[in-house]
Order: sequence, then structure tokens, then C-alpha cells
Amino acid sequence: MTIIFPGSYFNYRVIDDDLYTEYQAVKETDLFNTVLFNYDHWLLNNKLRLTDASEISPLILYRGWMLKPEQYQKLYTELKARGLHLLTDPKAYENMHLFPNVYPWIKEDTAKMMVFQDGNVDINIVKQHFRQFMVKDSVKSAKGTAFPTFFDQSISQAEFDDKMKIFYSYRGNLLTGGICIKEYLHLKHYGNATNEFRVFYANGKIISRSRNSHQPEYTNDLPISFAKKYQNLPSPFYTIDYAELEDGSWKIIEAGDGGVSGLPPSQDVSAFYRSIYDAFMEQKRESNR
Repeated sequence: MTIIFPGSYFNYRVIDDDLYTEYQAVKETDLFNTVLFNYDHWLLNNKLRLTDASEISPLILYRGWMLKPEQYQKLYTELKARGLHLLTDPKAYENMHLFPNVYPWIKEDTAKMMVFQDGNVDINIVKQHFRQFMVKDSVKSAKGTAFPTFFDQSISQAEFDDKMKIFYSYRGNLLTGGICIKEYLHLKHYGNATNEFRVFYANGKIISRSRNSHQPEYTNDLPISFAKKYQNLPSPFYTIDYAELEDGSWKIIEAGDGGVSGLPPSQDVSAFYRSIYDAFMEQKRESNR
């Protein structure tokens, strides 16, 4: 397998600084070929440029920054024209990257949700369904910003519309899809930390299950049976984020494409990439039987 990473803005032949640790870990495993591409300039519609492609295997895993579905489709198409195939095809990428797409498969174990594709949220309709609710686009929220964490029944349409100006200012050009209104879940706290786990799945198996919110190690562990319940969603490589609620139960809070999901703070990076290799080499061995 080959892993393709974004190169630096100033020199695409050098790994982006923020991905250096992962890139070095991949190199140290000695299990993958690697290639860099001119991510930033390619997004500006310049020609796709790769570092030395002579050793690239036909099957490629993208590991890097989020791409909008149309951008991912473009990357997939341009690589395919060179005889190179991204492991995750555009449909599978959309299945997991856009939360409204994955929602039908996980709705039994996640917050209830409404989607306003045109972005025009009717707050009176929302309040008929949710006592408290949060806002995100089809990919991300504005968590950690001045935008409110959640709203309740006291919000008026005018007040909500005014607050949404803050949301749009933070998401900017990254805004993707419609506006999702999700039931607000009350998470269990351990001091100032919530108890969240990120699980990576590859080839229908769990390859990584790690604490993802800087919580202490003594917090309750994510039930493995719950994580295994969602190991066969329609993508070869994806993530699901789980969180413990105040009553001790667990819910899914996010999902994502594995190629663009960040690693948890405590992740053993080299072990992570060895697990990816093992998962997909097993698939190759099975297909050759």
C-alpha cells in the first residue's frame, strides 16, 4: 500500500509540519510507500503534482486534511487517470464524512437529528422536537468558539438567526452541506473532561479504540460490544466517536472518514499504522485464496 499525504504549502516535496509525526511513523514501520502532493495549490485548481511516483503501489490510502466531497471526487478521479486507486472511493467517503449520510445506519444509538439542507432553520419546528439542541453543518460544529454550545426553548427565531452569523463566520469556506440540528446530549464529566472515545475501523474490524477528550485513564471504558456493533458500515476505513452520558449509558456523537479523522491524543502512532497494514493485507490475502 501507499499512503498519500499533503505536502507543505511552500514546498510540496516536504511533509506538512502538522503531519510530520504521522509521516515519520509511517516511514519507521517500513510497511508502506509514501507520496506527497501539492495539496494547497491543487485546491486552487493548479495541476496535481506528486513526489516521485515510481514506487507508488496501485492502491492508495489518503491521510490528511478534510476535503469536501467534490474535492475528494476530484482527487480520486485525477489519481485514477494515472492508474492509481484510492482505497476509499468517493461514495464511501461521503457515507462517513457527511453525518446525514451515516445517520440512518446509526440513528438507534445517536442523538435525534433534523437537517435543513437550504440552511433556513425554522426554530419553531425545531422547538417542537427538541427541548435542547445543538447546531453543526454536515461535517463539523463550531465547538470551542463563541458560538453557543446548545440552545433551549427560550430562543426566538430572530435571536437564533443572529447567533448563526457567528456560526457561519467560524465555518467560513469549510461549511459543508446543510445545517444539522441535533438533540443535545448531557455527557458525563470527570472533573473538566468528558469521557469520549474514537474508534478506527478498517476492513470491517476495530483497529484502534482510544480515549479522545484528555480524560483520565480511570474513566469508564467504552464497551467493546457496542463498538463492534458498528464495524461493518459501508466504507473500508472510517471512525466513530462515542461518549458516556450522565446516566452511564453510551451514545455515538460523531462519525467520519478514516483518512481525514485526527488521531486521539494518546494514540500510539506507529501501532496505528501497523494495524492499518495488517487489516488490509489480510483482505489481500483473503482475496488471493
